[in-house]
Amino acid sequence: MKKNLIAIVLLLSTTFFYAQENAVVKVNIPTEQTYQFTPIIDIEASAVKHQGNTGTCWSFSASSFIESEIYRNTGVMIDVSEMYNVRKTYDAKAWNYVMRQGTAQFGEGGLAHDVMNSIQLNGLLPETAYSGLLNDAANHDHSKIVPELKAVLDSYIKNDHKSAAKSWKIATDSILDAQLGKAPENFIYNGAVYTPMSFLEMTKINTSNYITLTSFLQQPFYTSFILNIPDNFANGVFYNIPLEALVNEVDTALKNGYTLSLDCDVSEKTFSQKYGVAVVPKNSENNEKALTYILEETMVTPEFRQQEFENYNTTDDHLMHIVGLAKDQNGTEYYKVKNSWGTTGDRIGNDGYVYMSKAFFRLKTISVMVHKDALSEKVKLKS
Repeated sequence: MKKNLIAIVLLLSTTFFYAQENAVVKVNIPTEQTYQFTPIIDIEASAVKHQGNTGTCWSFSASSFIESEIYRNTGVMIDVSEMYNVRKTYDAKAWNYVMRQGTAQFGEGGLAHDVMNSIQLNGLLPETAYSGLLNDAANHDHSKIVPELKAVLDSYIKNDHKSAAKSWKIATDSILDAQLGKAPENFIYNGAVYTPMSFLEMTKINTSNYITLTSFLQQPFYTSFILNIPDNFANGVFYNIPLEALVNEVDTALKNGYTLSLDCDVSEKTFSQKYGVAVVPKNSENNEKALTYILEETMVTPEFRQQEFENYNTTDDHLMHIVGLAKDQNGTEYYKVKNSWGTTGDRIGNDGYVYMSKAFFRLKTISVMVHKDALSEKVKLKS
């Protein structure tokens, strides 16, 4: 029979010792586990960049996505200019704002399809031809761009349109050239002369080959619609599929060597660039603990996802790049997501990557962009 029971509780483990007859028996209780990620799929991607003091994650995400697509097409990794896409998209935003007489949103934000729209109309530039950094600046800072542009546009809408047609265009071009630099009409890359359009042709990117997938209940599944979110100023079209199908399409794409551009909500306390994880613990009291230790996660239903979207708990506040799949020591799968907040500093972990649980993805994803060839046969047929 037991004569003594001595419990010793340590920080990360619990061990019980007790005396039975003349023997000492040691019993180990399962411990809380810190995250240990093992790669399952790791697709080639360019180095992590820093978007600086800008709201241009959409261009960094989609440009990184395009870089992986160029590599998949050509076997060459090309550093694409994010700021060329930004520069040209400001032109589109300004036109939209003026023609909607100031009733549209005008800001730094955007979506992945804005990059595709820019590429289709204006071509591509490499980073070496257009960095968007002037006067030896090392980091991007766009804090003055939107206020200056908006002042010009609002003035035109209220007063100047009566006497000065398109005066706003001259003024906004001047502001953008002063802040980002004038985009070149031709440039040299690897010893050859290109225009933005001929450079695009060399990369073998065809913008019509890409589709944006989402999953919401206000729209019938397997139909296309314009998603009403603030940054969708261009009225981009989204293809709506069931939630489990959305997860399956991401998995299918990754397994076939395709990456995806991701639009999601990162305002949750359980999204952490510092710890390099994004999870949805079942018990919200464990939010902080879940950044370090593997805990049970919430079961995310389509209805819960829809509720969080409609009450604004899920918003389109950040875009990143899904480049792989990993698992923890329990076999739970996470998406490897490339961010654009740099690789160094106290708030940066996992070399600028975030391991996003599928529960977090189900709940907080707005959409993903992917090449149409990456789709499963079911979605290909319906789309």
